Amino acid sequence: MIYGYARVSTKGQAKDGNSLEAQEAELKKAGAEKIYTDAYTGTQTHRPELDKLIGVLQDGDTIVVTKLDRIARSLRQGIDLIDSLVEKGVAVNVLNMGKIDDTPTGKLIRNVMLSFAEFERDMIMQRTAEGKAIAKQQPGYKEGRKEKYSKAQIDHAMRLLEGSNSYRQVAEMTGISKSTLIRKKKGLAV
Repeated sequence: MIYGYARVSTKGQAKDGNSLEAQEAELKKAGAEKIYTDAYTGTQTHRPELDKLIGVLQDGDTIVVTKLDRIARSLRQGIDLIDSLVEKGVAVNVLNMGKIDDTPTGKLIRNVMLSFAEFERDMIMQRTAEGKAIAKQQPGYKEGRKEKYSKAQIDHAMRLLEGSNSYRQVAEMTGISKSTLIRKKKGLAV
């Protein structure tokens, strides 16, 4: 049987041709009868759907992926995974490379492509770290996501809580969730 595997790790991948839908369409075109998908980073060794897929693969089956970095983002992880599949009698077909076989040439191509995937991942991590370091030097920089509610909205909610209103009542009046109100109130008490 021919199985497909698709993976995304970021929302941005939908814009650069790596969306799950785009991958699934390519996999179906390549003959995949059943497709497993994950929305997990490729750096994770255990991904729920990939683990399920590996569990059902049998001698003579084929696994198809659009690109090698969809199945592994590090050289070691990729070698281990692909070697275990090949030993199990499973063919690995990477659409932008072809079938990966157990020949010396096949191993060389696999290792070079996995090295590029790992290099790309490392470069992304380095650029992210550099960007954060530059941003931290900017006045007014605050790490994390932006606050959903303004200071005025939170102050108003805190004043309502000081009266005889319950968290539930203030949440209904302001639209700010009870858990956010509790967290903000505790933050003020510190």
